[in-house]
Amino acid sequence: MPKYLFVYHGGKAPESPEEGQAVMAKWLAWKDQMGEAVVDFGAPAGPSKTVSNGNVADGGGANPASGYSLISAGDIDAACAHAKGCPILEDGGSIEVAEAMEM
Repeated sequence: MPKYLFVYHGGKAPESPEEGQAVMAKWLAWKDQMGEAVVDFGAPAGPSKTVSNGNVADGGGANPASGYSLISAGDIDAACAHAKGCPILEDGGSIEVAEAMEM
């Protein structure tokens, strides 16, 4: 079955430990909802640098990644259906969905 990379952009950091626990509970519930489709639930991304030909710049460009996951799905539409349940969408974030091509 094909694998799909979810690259998270945006969202917001919790403002208190209690809010952090509530947000984490939503993420874990979403993970449980996807079940065996989750290949690697991933992690948040820290500060980044952008590497280009001959240059390294601070930051991730106009829309830096804030985390990632890897799931399996029958096709990109099925992967997008899984992505629609992600809690980052409630916080103004977005998810880039791309097939992880076999090499």
